[in-house]
Amino acid sequence: MNMLQIFVICIAAIILAAVIVLLIENHERTKKSSLEDRYSLYKYAAKEHLMTSREEACFRVLERIFGKKYYVIPQVHLSALFDHESSGENKQWAFMHINGKSVDFVLMNKETLRPVCAIEIDDYTHNSTSRYKRDQEVERIFKEANFPLVRSRQFLELTDEQIFSRVKRTIERSIDNQ
Repeated sequence: MNMLQIFVICIAAIILAAVIVLLIENHERTKKSSLEDRYSLYKYAAKEHLMTSREEACFRVLERIFGKKYYVIPQVHLSALFDHESSGENKQWAFMHINGKSVDFVLMNKETLRPVCAIEIDDYTHNSTSRYKRDQEVERIFKEANFPLVRSRQFLELTDEQIFSRVKRTIERSIDNQ
């Protein structure tokens, strides 16, 4: 191979390397721009209320009954309450499995800031087959974790004393099972 051939091969290699670098930079710019374009498609507006009117009424009842000892926290995702004991790909799936689920309220001890009991208000949205299966899975998770869960269909029809005693009984049963 003579010097001219070596020189041509070196120039070609340099040009090829430059083209590759430009293609990579262009791909990165396009990818970033595409991501920004995709995000700009999402529009958000602040909600006027965090809870439905029924949930707000239940919140006020819970505050009245338990507000001296507990914070009443609405709309709590299960991933805030439970750790998932899996590894690898299963760990991500286990997190996603509980992250999309929430309970209406959690009572949190004001002194220790520990969650004490979850409360789920079963309104008409719990009547569908898919929701029934979801509710069964939520109950299974709470039972497995030995975390008290109170569910009620007629919550607002119960007296304060009935609500208090149901929550107290559920918490005591959980303590007995430890």
